[in-house]
Amino acid sequence: MTEADVIVVDYGLGNLFSVRRALEYCGAVVDVTSDVETIRLANRVILPGVGSFGYGMAELRRHGFDEVLREIAFRGTPLFCICLGMQMLLDESEEFGLTSGLGLIPGRVVPIPPLTADGKPQRVPHIGWNSLAMPLSRTTWSGTPLSGLNPGDAVYFVHSFMARPDDPEHRIADCLYGEVPVTAAIGNGNVFGCQFHPEKSGEIGLSMLRWFLRQ
Repeated sequence: MTEADVIVVDYGLGNLFSVRRALEYCGAVVDVTSDVETIRLANRVILPGVGSFGYGMAELRRHGFDEVLREIAFRGTPLFCICLGMQMLLDESEEFGLTSGLGLIPGRVVPIPPLTADGKPQRVPHIGWNSLAMPLSRTTWSGTPLSGLNPGDAVYFVHSFMARPDDPEHRIADCLYGEVPVTAAIGNGNVFGCQFHPEKSGEIGLSMLRWFLRQ
């Protein structure tokens, strides 16, 4: 059996088929699995996710994935998390009450503001294409999954809550929604996450997956 280039964690929440197809389009050998030992021994791991934070964390704990994800992150295995997967990297979320996350990137998940920067009502959830922006704390995307991309490149979002990292250095990219900065991507060492869906973001998203496959 050929060793997989990347493991996609199957915990019942996520666009597994779309993520797998995007990775295979990039030339990867992919294994979608719910086996803890396979994840522990992986070369690279992707944690996708859709749905609520509390249910997502409950499923990770039920399978024992929370512990193995912390283990591989601390060991240095490249870990890339998508949408809900990215949010679960943080310490906790305010969605449907306070729920603890994986604690791999300090911070909290909070609701997207229901008002624009000038106080007008805005639609939540944030759905559709939006442009990536460079946070004030950062001058380059070199060394991150966004290497080779440019501010203004558009990606596809679907979410009602947003990550708020404690350390601005962990904030890789933003987008503006109602002129309010919303975290689009975060990272800490070998751990990365994006709020948007690279598997639905055309060539921009594929370039991020290709970068990850080279790590």
